Amino acid sequence: MILTAEDYKVVIGEAGLKAVSQVSEENVRKAEGEAQEEMAGYLRPKYDVGAIFAAEGDQRNALIVMYLCDISLYHLSASLPQKMGAEVRKERYDRAIKWLEGVQAGRIVPDLPLPVDENGDTVAAGTVVFHSNKKLKHEW
Repeated sequence: MILTAEDYKVVIGEAGLKAVSQVSEENVRKAEGEAQEEMAGYLRPKYDVGAIFAAEGDQRNALIVMYLCDISLYHLSASLPQKMGAEVRKERYDRAIKWLEGVQAGRIVPDLPLPVDENGDTVAAGTVVFHSNKKLKHEW
């Protein structure tokens, strides 16, 4: 998984993470998987999501990490009794989704890897490549 326990310290304290996750590492991993797939749905049309989520350490995009934490915490907070702290989580989730929609629409252009074709060439997102057969020279 792209996220580490250290990544959550930027958006929530250690005690807060334990409360939200109900002290279950399995709950955290499930929420991260859901958040990753949700984020991939926005990024997949233009970017290489496999490379984005396979990155480690300093190679990861800082905004991707932060927003992935926010979305994961939003999913975790949905299971809390009486929606404890739901306002903050909802606000940060909405901000993450707004950013993803901006990326998807092309208004925001993050430094993320683009998809490559089988030849290793970068495929420009949103373009259409036309191919045709060789010209036939029929002479009767």
